[in-house]
Amino acid sequence: MLVPIIMGSQVDEAHARKIAGYLEEFDIKTELYVASAHKVPEMVLDIVNDFNKSGDDLVYITIAGRSNGLSGVVAANAIHPVIACPPFKDKDDYTVNVHSSTMYPSDTPSMLVVDPQNAAHAAIRILALTNDKLRKKVAKHISDMKDSF
Repeated sequence: MLVPIIMGSQVDEAHARKIAGYLEEFDIKTELYVASAHKVPEMVLDIVNDFNKSGDDLVYITIAGRSNGLSGVVAANAIHPVIACPPFKDKDDYTVNVHSSTMYPSDTPSMLVVDPQNAAHAAIRILALTNDKLRKKVAKHISDMKDSF
């Protein structure tokens, strides 16, 4: 099981590492990539095409702000699920990033999850669909969360 985290810019690394930290709590391996869909689309396609051939169970998390072409390009070419988790600095930045992460052409199914922890947990639950050990960890996490209230 793997979650490749593709960032549109090195500036997004802190956001990516936050997501990776939540995934590591569930023993989910992550790999971080920097590949802009606008500046180096061939690099994005190389990453996706390699994973399409790998046979690995994986879920992508993409991190791109402003004009989020990255999530759409990954989703249009990947056989695996894609979760967009755009970074934002303030309310104006949030509005731009959320809107650019929801406006994709047909056949580019990227899901939007704004909170880094929730993006990680969405990927974990998708991977748990085919992994009993992970499913049990998710169930325990949910139970522990409920017990804490």
